[in-house]
Amino acid sequence: MFRVIFHLDMDAFYASVEQRDNPALRGKPVIVGAPPTQRGVVCAASYEARKFGVRSALPSATARRLCPAGIFVRPRIDYYREESRQIMAIVARTGAIVEPMSIDEAYLDLSAVCQAETADDSLLMALPLARQLKQQIRSQRQLTATIGLAANKLLAKIASDHQKPDGLTVITEGEKVAFLRPLPVRTLYGVGKVTEQTLNGAGIATIGDLQGYAGDLRALVGSFGPKLKQFALGEDDRPLEIGDEIKSISGEETFLQDTDDRKILRRCLKEQAWDIATRLKHRKLGAHTVQVKVRYSDFTTLTRQISVEEPLAEAGDIYRLGCFLLGREKLVSRPLRLLGLGVGNLREPTIRQLALL
Repeated sequence: MFRVIFHLDMDAFYASVEQRDNPALRGKPVIVGAPPTQRGVVCAASYEARKFGVRSALPSATARRLCPAGIFVRPRIDYYREESRQIMAIVARTGAIVEPMSIDEAYLDLSAVCQAETADDSLLMALPLARQLKQQIRSQRQLTATIGLAANKLLAKIASDHQKPDGLTVITEGEKVAFLRPLPVRTLYGVGKVTEQTLNGAGIATIGDLQGYAGDLRALVGSFGPKLKQFALGEDDRPLEIGDEIKSISGEETFLQDTDDRKILRRCLKEQAWDIATRLKHRKLGAHTVQVKVRYSDFTTLTRQISVEEPLAEAGDIYRLGCFLLGREKLVSRPLRLLGLGVGNLREPTIRQLALL
């Protein structure tokens, strides 16, 4: 059976919902997050705001400096979740096997629905279904979605990142090697900053460089080498994960003595953020939600969390949001017995580097 995979990604989801509900915000740089006059962070940004470098997890004050005309809107996470539920109900009616990746993203396997004589004919057979799904979301929810269509998850994700917003891109089996060739190596699943730097240092800047590399990639990236070469050629046999996927990653520390020493607490958070980021990168995931957990001497335990639209995988971003939550909620108003940091709502990190095309 030929594989037919969609990657569905809602366009600037949080900000687009706000622009839909308030026509005065349409076409404006909308920043979903705390006002810049308060200590807060950005949860999401419209495409108009992203042009100025505004992104999730930035301090709101920094976002204001980057985008002075930005319009700040407080997030309505529960409202966005309900909107997501409505969209996923539309998706379910396609008859596809669905792997939800986050509040605004999912993989769809339509292999059983779209079968023709060749792999590429099967993909082209799925094009009308993709157009119909986009139209249904637009007409029923007044929102736009971008769909990438290919024979595997790797290529479908790259296709959906290729033409946003409101895009529809097909990467056929016959075209995949040429399509990938000019893209930066960071585009590939599993290539983070460190791997990118290692490859660049060896003269490998584009996926085309990887495709033509005659040496043993294991000397550069260890056991990931053979899989990386397969990805560079557009090959990916990962199935959709319907259950048993990892839900969260966290760490915590119980102190020998209760403490409210900021240096100790910051060092603890930094170590936990580094460990979480390392585990995220090992699993090739990013996180939409950051949570802190505190326990006091009387064993009272509190947790607080914040959600952002774009997945985070860098220790600095996770640490910054952990500090923000501790400060915003005044959780260190008395000494802590325990401090924990965690992330949830996990998915593949967003690819940001397709501009080379």
